[in-house]
Amino acid sequence: MVAVVGILALQGAFLEHEAMLRQVGAQTVQVRKPEQLAGLDGLIIPGGESTTMGLMAERWGLVEPLKTWVHAGKPTWGTCAGMILLAARATGQKAGGQPLIGGLDVTVNRNYFGRQSDSFETLLAVPVLGEPPIRAVFIRAPAIVEAGATVEILATVPGRGEEVIAAVRQGAVLATAFHPELTDDLRWHAYFLALLHRR
Repeated sequence: MVAVVGILALQGAFLEHEAMLRQVGAQTVQVRKPEQLAGLDGLIIPGGESTTMGLMAERWGLVEPLKTWVHAGKPTWGTCAGMILLAARATGQKAGGQPLIGGLDVTVNRNYFGRQSDSFETLLAVPVLGEPPIRAVFIRAPAIVEAGATVEILATVPGRGEEVIAAVRQGAVLATAFHPELTDDLRWHAYFLALLHRR
């Protein structure tokens, strides 16, 4: 059966995810309302501006439905801002913070890699994706600075004098600090589809 994957389409790089999902054989739904979560096999929360996405999700009544979705163990992938929203804990937030969906037992530093001008690309070794290394695009990127015992670390990247975590999986939840949808490498999207089929 063809997987149906929703992409939270409030803000950010949802169109790029949609194009790549179609290339790996999935059907897609742009999710802007709670009722659009019904019937999905998986959900992607894309990169963008996490505070804006969180506020828009609140405005559209999506925060609690998204929490219910993730905490029910349904396959979910957060990229960059999406990773922040999936984190159980976030540091470096503005006053008042932002709503977190949670579901991923990690602590994320929201602006670990600095401003837009500090954005960069690098090659990452990701054993679960095989060879060659993947091209990773970090744009105002967060980093995972602490992960729980049940979180599988998929990739790390040199940070400020330390290695920080750039990609993880915990059960059916996948998170990447970078933007696979801004490359032409389909392996992350194929990996996420494989998670759907393992359920």
